[in-house]
Amino acid sequence: MNICKVSKAFLAICVLLSLTGLRPLSKRMGLEFPIEAKQIKLPSGFRAQIMAKDLGTTRHMAINELGDIFVRLSKLKDGHGMYILKDRNQDGIIEDQQLLGDYPGTGIVIGGGYLYTSSNSAVFRYKLGKGGELPANAEPTQLISGLVDHGRDNAKPLTLDRKGNIYVTIGSYNDNCRQEGSGTGMAPCTILDSAGGIWKFNAARANQKFSDGKRYVTGLKNAVGIDWDFNTNSLYATAHGRGKFDDKFPQYYSAQQSAELPAETLYKVKEGDDAGWPYIYYDQFQNKKMLAPEYGGDGKKTAGERAIDPIQAFPAHLGPNALLFYTGSMFPKRYRNGAFIAFHNQSPELKKGYMVAFVPFVKGKPGQWEIFADNFAGVDLAMPDGPVQHRPCGLAQGPDGALYVSDDLNGTIFKISYKSE
Repeated sequence: MNICKVSKAFLAICVLLSLTGLRPLSKRMGLEFPIEAKQIKLPSGFRAQIMAKDLGTTRHMAINELGDIFVRLSKLKDGHGMYILKDRNQDGIIEDQQLLGDYPGTGIVIGGGYLYTSSNSAVFRYKLGKGGELPANAEPTQLISGLVDHGRDNAKPLTLDRKGNIYVTIGSYNDNCRQEGSGTGMAPCTILDSAGGIWKFNAARANQKFSDGKRYVTGLKNAVGIDWDFNTNSLYATAHGRGKFDDKFPQYYSAQQSAELPAETLYKVKEGDDAGWPYIYYDQFQNKKMLAPEYGGDGKKTAGERAIDPIQAFPAHLGPNALLFYTGSMFPKRYRNGAFIAFHNQSPELKKGYMVAFVPFVKGKPGQWEIFADNFAGVDLAMPDGPVQHRPCGLAQGPDGALYVSDDLNGTIFKISYKSE
């Protein structure tokens, strides 16, 4: 396939490349992009394409008005922690890619003329030019430092409101906030002073320390997916549930119950809310908040009367790693203002996973969740005959309304678009 024949808009780029002696990126990589991702199962009218692969540990993404895709890496590649992939005419062909930044991480968001990124302990921002383009040799300004990083669940996802605030998840590095051999009881969780929630900082003030922020919501073990929904003017977060029960409390939980509990959850949060971790968990079968066994629970005792309820509960252990409220016009109307969630793991109960789900919202109220994009794993998870191929991790919306999905297993970027039949 001659990529210079893909679109008229791309012809000028091809001419320029021929004059300079360079070839388009897909040719330089020895691959032809975009590649139809036929294994991805989607609703009628949707298609999935692979725009790039083998990029590394691709995590969260942000896309500017020009179609430039900023991709964070949780591990450095060639000494850098972020890609810029340029697809200026939105045809799925990356004309150029750049590596920059010397720190790995997950969080990234564009707003107010700036690109905000995070390492595992700090937050930075870059001044953007026209259309959101990052100027050559742009240097970041450090906004925040001193965020807790103990090596586990240490990603720092980001989102912005329109009042000059930036929100940062600080995940817990301990599954239940108890030391080995400490017994059970209602001893306070000291981790909550610096982790296990979402903190609010000034989005424009340089050199802030952790102490300059304000804990916005507590009791979230690890909210890797966060997004500010401008339709309801509210912050939403997905929470990873805690780990196994039966290994330490077999008298209360069977191995099957441990595989099916607790729910992964979606919350609508406001300042001062408490989601209840580590004292409680959410049982999606009983639709109740239950007292955690480390704090005196037995699988039957409810608790958390003052804790907020999730607005949606998902099967256990799916690993919700990204949340995106859709505002585009490409997809059918029912998707407008709804939430996409990238699930990074699989559910023993469903024998499904590694997928993108959708939660419809009508007048700000969530409906029943559904599987939107499936089979990133590439194998039957009920009877796998090989290794998992892709793990959805990040979501972003393009200027044309397409949905982008990153995969941190093989460094693949997918583009999902829609055309009515």
